[in-house]
Amino acid sequence: MATGRAVVRSGRQSCDGRRARVARVAIIGSCITRDLWPILGEAPADLLYISRTSLPSLFARPLADVEVAADPPPGLARHQNNAVRADLRKSSLAALIAHRPTHVIFDFIDERFDLLAARDTLVTHSWELEVSGYLTQPDFSHARIVPRASAECDQLWGEACVELAAFLRQTPLREARIILHESQWAQRYLDRAGQPHDFDQDVMIFDGNLGRLDAHNALLRSYQDRFAALTGASRVRADPRLRMGDVGHRWGLSPFHYVADYYRDIWRQLRDLGL
Repeated sequence: MATGRAVVRSGRQSCDGRRARVARVAIIGSCITRDLWPILGEAPADLLYISRTSLPSLFARPLADVEVAADPPPGLARHQNNAVRADLRKSSLAALIAHRPTHVIFDFIDERFDLLAARDTLVTHSWELEVSGYLTQPDFSHARIVPRASAECDQLWGEACVELAAFLRQTPLREARIILHESQWAQRYLDRAGQPHDFDQDVMIFDGNLGRLDAHNALLRSYQDRFAALTGASRVRADPRLRMGDVGHRWGLSPFHYVADYYRDIWRQLRDLGL
C-alpha cells in the first residue's frame, strides 16, 4: 500500500527449462493489485508501485514548498510517507518512465479520496496526508476540498484521463502493455466461519469521511470505461462471484479487501498477458 520499488526474483520457465523474458511491472493503483504477489506467493522481477494518488493530482503542478520529512512523522510508515511525498512533489510520472516497464497496470480503487486544491495545484486528500501533519504548513492554509462525488472532481478526472492517454502514447510507455484491473467494491463479505454478510452502504473512507458503496461503484464504472476507451487498455476483471470481502484479509475487512480466489482469478488473467 505504498509508493516504492521492490527488486525480487521472478521469471517464467519455458518448456525447455530456460527462464523466459522477465516482465518489469509498474502499478498505478492500490493494494488490490499490489496484493496479488504476496497473497499468492509470487514475485514480480522489478516492481514500481504508485499509490495514494489520483489522475488529476498526477498531472498537477508540484506543491514544492511543503516540507516532507525524510523520516516518517508519527503514525506513518516509511512507504506511506514516500507515497505522500510523491503525490506532493509530482515525481511519479518521471519515476514511471525511468522504470521502463513492460507492463503498466492501473486500478482506480484509490480514486475514493477527495482532492485538495492548494495554491495553484491539486493533491490527493488521503488518510496518509491527513495524519502526516503536513496540512498545518502555510501552503495548505487556504486549501479547499474538492469532493470526490462532485461534478468539479469528475471534470478534473476526465481532463486528466485525456492527458494520461496522450502521455502513454507520446513517451516510451507506448512500448508497454497497458492493463486495466477493473473492480468494484464488494457488496458482501465472508466472516471467519465462511458465512456471507452484507456490507453497510455507508463505508468509512477515513475518520468520519463516508462514501456510499453504490455511488463509488458507479464512479468506478465510469472511470474504467472512460480510461479503456481512451487508452485501448487490456482489461482484466474477476468473476463477480469472487468479489467478496474477507474478514481475514491481511489488511482487515473492507469492501476492496477480497477473498484469495479473487486474486487467483486476476493473476491467471495477468499471466495470459505476459506477466
